[in-house]
Amino acid sequence: MQSPHQPRPLPYGQRPGAFGRQQGGRPGGGRFGDRQQHKGGRKGYGAPAPVAVAPTVELKDLEIPDHISVMELAGKLGISPTEIIKTLMSQGLLVTINQTITFDKAQQIAVSHGFNAVLTEEHEEVTQESEKEEDLVTRPPVVTVLGHVDHGKTSLLDAIRNTNVTAGEAGGITQSIGAYSVDHNGRFITFIDTPGHEAFTAMRARGAKVTDVAVLVVAADDGIMPQTIEAINHAKAAKVPIVVAINKIDKPNANVDRVKQQLTEHELVPEDWGGTTICQPISAKQKTGIDDLLEMILLVTEMAELKANPLRKAQGIIIEAKIDKGLGPVATVLVQTGTLKVNDAVVVGPAWGKVRALINDHQKRIGKVSPGMAAEIIGLNTVPASGDLLQVVDDAKMAQNIAEQRELRVREKGSASAMPRTSLDDLFNRMQAGEVKDLNLIVKADNQGSVEALKHSLLRLTTDEVKVNVVHGGVGTITESDILLATASSAIVIGFNVRPDPNVKKLAEQEGVDIRSYRVIYHLIEDIQAALKGMLAPEFEEVALGRVEVREIFTFSKIGTIAGCYVTEGKVIRNCDVRVLRDGVVAFEGKIDSLKRFKDDAKEVAAGYECGISIERFPNFQKGDIIEAYKMEEKARD
Repeated sequence: MQSPHQPRPLPYGQRPGAFGRQQGGRPGGGRFGDRQQHKGGRKGYGAPAPVAVAPTVELKDLEIPDHISVMELAGKLGISPTEIIKTLMSQGLLVTINQTITFDKAQQIAVSHGFNAVLTEEHEEVTQESEKEEDLVTRPPVVTVLGHVDHGKTSLLDAIRNTNVTAGEAGGITQSIGAYSVDHNGRFITFIDTPGHEAFTAMRARGAKVTDVAVLVVAADDGIMPQTIEAINHAKAAKVPIVVAINKIDKPNANVDRVKQQLTEHELVPEDWGGTTICQPISAKQKTGIDDLLEMILLVTEMAELKANPLRKAQGIIIEAKIDKGLGPVATVLVQTGTLKVNDAVVVGPAWGKVRALINDHQKRIGKVSPGMAAEIIGLNTVPASGDLLQVVDDAKMAQNIAEQRELRVREKGSASAMPRTSLDDLFNRMQAGEVKDLNLIVKADNQGSVEALKHSLLRLTTDEVKVNVVHGGVGTITESDILLATASSAIVIGFNVRPDPNVKKLAEQEGVDIRSYRVIYHLIEDIQAALKGMLAPEFEEVALGRVEVREIFTFSKIGTIAGCYVTEGKVIRNCDVRVLRDGVVAFEGKIDSLKRFKDDAKEVAAGYECGISIERFPNFQKGDIIEAYKMEEKARD
């Protein structure tokens, strides 16, 4: 039955195109010509009825940002959020009422409801204010203290802090906020209390220029140690001046001159030896030489003429952040320019909020924070990351919009690296494009002799197009600290007879750091040379199979040595290639000779199971050895 709401169908002859083309041809458009001239023509052969054209509806313009929440879009359109959710579900997109959608999706929905979506001009990043010379004032220098563990870094920080606490506050600093300022003869110095050079470099890897001076603490009785060398290289890579605090001069076996001699080996020549590096003997325990050290820090920073504009909107760097049960997200911010005040609207990476309170290093609430000073900020909606940039904006709504755009961008594209990464595979192409002028390398080897030999050989590979730099060389396995330094310096990590553990590999993958492992120095040199010439041949790629821990050792007169093992990751296959790692250093490479489960031969053993392993020509197992199982597959380079 014909629905009363549907239009009646036209007679066949009156339907558009019933007898041929609708347009062109003879009058009437049909193959029989114009039947209207013949009055006696059959019914249905008359002229076609005019086709009804829907009146054009003019869509109203509606400003919509690049990303908008379902709730906000519904409010702009004057409809229920449920309608939008249903529409998106029909398109296979599941969203919640508070979830943001892209402009393209929002535009489709807006058109269907009589609106023409117009992209709002969004402030994706906060506009930088121009600085006037007359507004600039001197700001306190920001100092990071680095050094080997047990050399007195914490003791020095405590000595500096306590000597600058007033009598009424003696011992009153109950909780460190990760940064604090001290007053030395009417001039302030801000110290960042980081866990070590890893945190220092992690912030720099995110593009944060935090430190003006690095104070290197070296124990007079112990001298330069591996972590001291790392700290020196991290500070050099950051291109900040280094002041050396030679600590523990009160010890009977202290030898300041020996420390100075060791410093010269790392291109830090003391001032009294004709160099430019300030070396200040101190005793953090007895609090001697502390004032002189502070004076030296101020002397070094005087030449830099550190200035900032306190009148503009504040910008700063997040030093550390945490969740407090009572206060929610709490972040320590170092203000770099402008003045941060209570009630300011701020955006910090994907976080945003309104400053509810500012707490200084004496746990007192304050109303504002000047450039070069630090304070805890309360009022953010979530915990930001160390190194995130804090920026004050006009209002909370603007802060929320910017933060949501950043969060969505991160979700869509993944976390973007702060600096372009370099790998041997794409080195030549980037050289040709003019992107690379320096090839930065981090060299780790099983002994100091190998490190020196590798550094010497690699530095000689410098060409007119690319300068080869060894930003750090050290003994021992590849660590997370090496990956962080590689991230900050856009460096390639070279391992010679050493291997990274799984956590370090995972971090390297996340940060896009290229790790290359070698057993023969010539292969390493050839690879670098070939990369510089753009001639890298197809390579064999190592595919990890599994990781096994040696827990017991059994010796049999007829069979030899069998390692009682536990497979911790992946699997181990009979006759596969393996390497034995001892404290991260490669002790042996070879093939599995036999693989057993209890007394039976096994083709493979998976993670979570025990097995017995013997390796060809290797009887020297030790408890705690790690066996890496792998296979080699040919891989054509891009």
